[in-house]
Amino acid sequence: MTNKYLYITLLALLGVKAEALAQDAQRKDAPRLVISIAIDQLRSDYLEAFAPLYTEGGFKRLLTKGHVYVNGTYPFAPIDRASAVAALATGVTPYYNSIVGARWLNRETLRPIGCVDDAKAPGLFTSETASPSGISTSTIADELKVATDGHALVFSIAPFRDAAVLAGGHAADGAFWIDDSYGQWCSSQYYFSTIPQWVYAYNGQRAPNMKIESSTWEPANVMVGSFDYFIQSTQPKKPFKHKFSGNRRFGEYKTSGLVNADVTDLATHCIANAGLGGDRVTDLLCLTYYAGSFNHQALTNCQMELLDTYVRLDRELERLIIYTEQNIGLDNVLFVVTSTGYSDEQPADYAKYRVPSGTFYMSRTAGLLNMYFGALYGQGNYVETTFRNQFFLNHKLLETKHISISEATSRAQEMLAMMAGVRNVYTSLQLLTGQAEQIQKIRNGYNPERCGDLVIETAPGWRILTEDTQESEQPTTSYTQFPIFIFGAGTTPQRIDMPVSTSRIAPTIARCIRIRAPNACASEPLF
Repeated sequence: MTNKYLYITLLALLGVKAEALAQDAQRKDAPRLVISIAIDQLRSDYLEAFAPLYTEGGFKRLLTKGHVYVNGTYPFAPIDRASAVAALATGVTPYYNSIVGARWLNRETLRPIGCVDDAKAPGLFTSETASPSGISTSTIADELKVATDGHALVFSIAPFRDAAVLAGGHAADGAFWIDDSYGQWCSSQYYFSTIPQWVYAYNGQRAPNMKIESSTWEPANVMVGSFDYFIQSTQPKKPFKHKFSGNRRFGEYKTSGLVNADVTDLATHCIANAGLGGDRVTDLLCLTYYAGSFNHQALTNCQMELLDTYVRLDRELERLIIYTEQNIGLDNVLFVVTSTGYSDEQPADYAKYRVPSGTFYMSRTAGLLNMYFGALYGQGNYVETTFRNQFFLNHKLLETKHISISEATSRAQEMLAMMAGVRNVYTSLQLLTGQAEQIQKIRNGYNPERCGDLVIETAPGWRILTEDTQESEQPTTSYTQFPIFIFGAGTTPQRIDMPVSTSRIAPTIARCIRIRAPNACASEPLF
């Protein structure tokens, strides 16, 4: 009997040893650090056009040494920075992760709220509150924390609050962004009670507010002013030179080509001081860079600034890659770089050039809908409010009058479809149950808890105006081409031209670091 128990004990010990060796071997194959980079408004046409001004170690290195998917796509519409970053982190569309945009309407208060607003999470070095509680699924960062029993380090850095918080997910060790009022790197008490000492020390020496008065943004390359790409007007090109002053100076700074250097600086500082990539447990660093127009102006007003932004962004990517290569080793770091998949476009003055166009008035239409419902069901405030291109019906009133949401939205759909400037009208029921291919992108961008009961799609060239708030937008369906780069950690150079959905990025990272994909993600990895 003694020998029997001895054999059992030895076999158990050998089994434990074998399992430990297998896990150790698995950890050796996985990268020690994943750097996930979302470049806000990066476009392939600009990226390629400005290539003669790039260094050898930035975009050119990603293009020649990386796994490059030339045609990235987002499987939903509309897209903005918040919904794109959330989609990259979760591997699913707003239909599942609930982040339909930077703002949505709170059905209880009937007021717009920010996607990361949270009164329970006061800010640190900022008056803004913030938490990722609005994300209704897990993210790749969350799954990494779960898989490592919390030992993995996860940080997120961005110029903008929404991008920093959404990329970090629910379980991040910290998310940092630049405050619009004070110009310091700030965070939220959702992550910690006091800001880490290494961030505090950094703010005291190198935060934007420490240098903004002496900062001047002018071309980093002498060739920027003489580089021709955009269609030029009759006016000669003017060299630019921007100083930052006034109450909006930090907001403007965050849309300049200078801000990307701040992101790289804090990222390298984070790697060095928080210990990212320092052991065999994979860590994650999420970064957001900016490649949009200066101060969200029309492109015709800031062509040279945009060109310089790409040139400076290229240098920052090179600097980040070289830093990690020298301090962690390129074989131990996996870079995943892509775009937010949209670009700010100023409304075109189509009427001036006799192109078919018009204005769809939301508040006026809501009044007409109330009159229509009143004629059908009796007087009442059937349309509670509007937000962007959505109508919100009064559910309590409809319930009191024993009118189903299905009937009310169907009636409204019939009326709205006959109005000038309306191309399509979608009801909540249609978007929740419809599977037709032509409405998939609209459905994927819809969430019943965050969106209205009726969604309109205007005809091309028409703008949507909410008279009560004077908010206006001109929806566009134009295609923005952007790439997906996967570089480092043993990846081989390859170029893939077929369209690839960004929903496949999260499961690809999960597979590379040997963890489960986010809990709502059903897409297959890229390789």
